[in-house]
Amino acid sequence: MMAVKTITSKRFISGTTALKSAPRHLVSISHLTNDEFGSLVSKAEKFKKIVKSGETSIENHQKLLGKLVALLFTKRSTRTRISSEGAAAFFGAQPMFLGKDDIQLGVNESVYDTTRVISSMTSCIFARVDKHQDILDLAKDSSVPIINSLCDKYHPLQSIADLLTIKETFGSTQGLKLTWIGDANNVINDLAIASLRSGINVSIAIPKGIEFDSDVKILAEKLAKDSNLTFEIVNDPVQALPNANIIVTDTWISMGEESQKVAKLKQFAGYQITQDLLKAGKVASNWKFMHCLPRHQEEVADDVFYSENSVVFEEAENRLYAAMAALEGFVINKGDLLKN
Repeated sequence: MMAVKTITSKRFISGTTALKSAPRHLVSISHLTNDEFGSLVSKAEKFKKIVKSGETSIENHQKLLGKLVALLFTKRSTRTRISSEGAAAFFGAQPMFLGKDDIQLGVNESVYDTTRVISSMTSCIFARVDKHQDILDLAKDSSVPIINSLCDKYHPLQSIADLLTIKETFGSTQGLKLTWIGDANNVINDLAIASLRSGINVSIAIPKGIEFDSDVKILAEKLAKDSNLTFEIVNDPVQALPNANIIVTDTWISMGEESQKVAKLKQFAGYQITQDLLKAGKVASNWKFMHCLPRHQEEVADDVFYSENSVVFEEAENRLYAAMAALEGFVINKGDLLKN
């Protein structure tokens, strides 16, 4: 989020800063149970069927009628903004986009003051920010649910969309193998946990010199052991690919890291996903390719990205239904994710 080091705020709240009734927030898939995550994917699937059928429901459209849904974004976006605004509109709410140049945050107002003000007038806040600490700070002081729409550690909405895509493509997730070839970043941090919670084996190939998040690794190893699944981290893409049903990658150079492009491309030599690499890795015959977008050609060749095995655009569309599921679960049902 924007720098606020020189900005202070005074908290005169009867000797405490704790909110009387703290809402439940969507911070990471790691904070959910297997059943709760599965329920969010099922809700997303439900809303997709409703939208695709064209049978609109007045009941759904009135669930947040007259409410405001804030989109607090410090990073530009395509899929996140469209899906968040679309989900808010579906339930009858008015989405309000708050970009970094639209509000006082980071200019002459603290994170605390901004959070208290925005949450007092809205029903939830979709937050697409820089640092994971920004999400934690928002969640600590918000009186409404914070839905993490991306930070540098997690990307839970993407994982809901991804598992919906996998479920649609294969019918069932149990016993599949997902292989990630790329950087150790926010997307795979949540996707690894989401996959293991859904009965999918996970193999991750990252270059030497890149460390996988230790918190995520510990939880992933525990989930794999508890569910008799496999979880591994290797440095050779070919080693991670045998019998893979789902092959996934993401950008190697995140927003704000453009100056590192030359070094990154050298570090990721041999990591571009091509038909030749998939053949060498002996992937499953029913393999599918996924990417959360935007895509750069150094990450995946056209003959994979635009192939019949690619489900990247279905995956992108499913971000809308993931946002709907999150709104229903955390806002309408007040964090009771198992409520029908």
